[in-house]
Amino acid sequence: MSSIDRSHAVDVKRTYEVRTYGCQMNVHDSERLSGLLEEAGYVRAPEDADGDADVVVFNTCAVRENADNRLYGNLGRLAPRKASRPGMQIAVGGCLAQKDRDTIVKKAPWVDVVFGTHNIGKLPVLLERARVQEEAQVEIAESLEAFPSTLPTRRESAYAAWVSISVGCNNTCTFCIVPALRGKEKDRRPGDVLAEVEVLVAEGVSEITLLGQNVNAYGSDIGDREAFSKLLRACGKIEGLERVRFTSPHPRDFTDDVIAAMAETPNVMPQLHMPLQSGSDTVLKAMRRSYRQDRYLGIIENVRAAIPHAAITTDIIVGFPGETEEDFEQTMHVVREARFAQAFTFQYSKRPGTPAATMENQIPKEVVQARYERLVALQEEISWEENKKQVGRTLELMVAEGEGRKDGATHRLSGRAADNRLVHFTKPDQEVRPGDVVTVDITYAAPHHLLAEGDVLSVRRTRAGDAWQKRTAAAAAEPAGVMLGLPTIGAPEPLPATTGGCALG
Repeated sequence: MSSIDRSHAVDVKRTYEVRTYGCQMNVHDSERLSGLLEEAGYVRAPEDADGDADVVVFNTCAVRENADNRLYGNLGRLAPRKASRPGMQIAVGGCLAQKDRDTIVKKAPWVDVVFGTHNIGKLPVLLERARVQEEAQVEIAESLEAFPSTLPTRRESAYAAWVSISVGCNNTCTFCIVPALRGKEKDRRPGDVLAEVEVLVAEGVSEITLLGQNVNAYGSDIGDREAFSKLLRACGKIEGLERVRFTSPHPRDFTDDVIAAMAETPNVMPQLHMPLQSGSDTVLKAMRRSYRQDRYLGIIENVRAAIPHAAITTDIIVGFPGETEEDFEQTMHVVREARFAQAFTFQYSKRPGTPAATMENQIPKEVVQARYERLVALQEEISWEENKKQVGRTLELMVAEGEGRKDGATHRLSGRAADNRLVHFTKPDQEVRPGDVVTVDITYAAPHHLLAEGDVLSVRRTRAGDAWQKRTAAAAAEPAGVMLGLPTIGAPEPLPATTGGCALG
C-alpha cells in the first residue's frame, strides 16, 4: 500500500459540538448527549469551534418568549457552513424541540434531526438514520423512554457532578411550561441514586448536586414523603463525599425533616436555593404557587434557626400579569426580611403555551423595568451587607477553575466556600489544583464575591485534585485533530442567570 493509500485508510473521527440553553436540567442532559456521541465514536470539537464541527447539537429551552427566534437565528447562521461542508449534520433537541416538533424542519429544512426531552438516548441512531436515508428524522417521545442517568456521560467537571433524582414536575405554575414538556414527575429509586453517587466518588468526585425540577417532592412517586431527607442522610454516609448540594426545592413541599437532615448531616452544605417568585399572596395565587408569604418566611426562619450560617438564594419574577404596586412592595418586604445572599431576578415575559401568557392586565414594559431596577438595587445592597459579615471568618474552600476571570492578572485562584460563596484568594507558593481544599481568612467583601488577600493558611491535596490532574494530562496527550478540549472545571452553579423559569421550582 502506498503512502497515499495509507493516509486514506486512517479513520478520521467525526467531531461534535453541543450548545446548551436554559436550566441546569438541560446542562446535565447535554453531558449525556456528549457521552452518547463519544460512545458512538465522535470526538469533541475544540472549545473555539463555533459551529465548525461535523455534528452540531442544539439543546434548547422553551421558557423564554423569544427562544424560537434565538434558535432559528443560530440555525440560519449555520446554514451556509453546512452547505459548504459535506456530511455536516445539525440536530435540535430539548424543550423547544419537544414543543415545536415538525415546525423546526419546516422553518429550517437543513436540520437533520429533531428529538425531544424524553428520548435523548436516540440521538446517535437518529443521526445515522438521517445520513443513510438523506432526509430529516423527527422523533418526539411522549413519555420517558429511559432515565437519563442510565445513559453515558461526559462530565464537564472532574470533581463536581450532577446527579438526577427525578425528572418532570407535578406543579401547574401558570408561568411555566416545563410540566407540559418534561411530563409528570418520575422518581429514581434511592438505591440507584446512591449507587451512581458511589461510582462518581470512586472516580474522584468530591461534590455532588442532587438535581430535579422539585427535589423535595422526591418520594411522591414511590410513596414516601420523607424520601428526600432520607436520601440526604444516606449521602452523608458515603466515604469520600465531601459536599452535597441540591436544586431546586419548592416551598410547598419543604418540610422540617429536610431541615433537620441538612443540619445534622455534615457533608450537606449550609446553602439553600428557595424560589420565592413573588412576595404577594395575590400574585402567588395567580401563579398557582401553593404557599403564601407567611409560609415562605416561616421556612426561612426555621432554616436559619437550625443552620445559622446558611446562605439562602432565591428566584423572583417582576411584573407578573396583574401585579400592582402594592403587590410589588410585598415582594420588596420579603426580600428585606429574608436577606438573601443572592437573588436571580427576572422580568416577566410571556411563555407561549402557558396560562399566564393570555392573562389580562399584562404590565407595561416600562413599569416592569422600573420595578426590576428597584428590586436589583435593594438586593445588591443586601448581598453586600451579608457578604461583609464574612470578613474576618476563616473558611474552607474547594478550589475551582475558570470562576475568576481576572485570576491570571491578579495572581489569585478561586474557590467555593461551603455555603457556595465565591472567594478569590492569593495564589500560594505550593501547587494547588482544582478539587483541592484550602483554608483562608476573608479580608474583603464585594456584593458577588469575597477576597482572601493574606497567605493561604493550609492546603489539603485531595482525590478530586488527583482526578483533575489525571484528566487534564489525558486530554493534553490526545493526538492532534482529536482533542477533546480541556475540561471546564468548577462546582455546578446554584442557578444560572439564564434559567428563566425552567428549573425555578
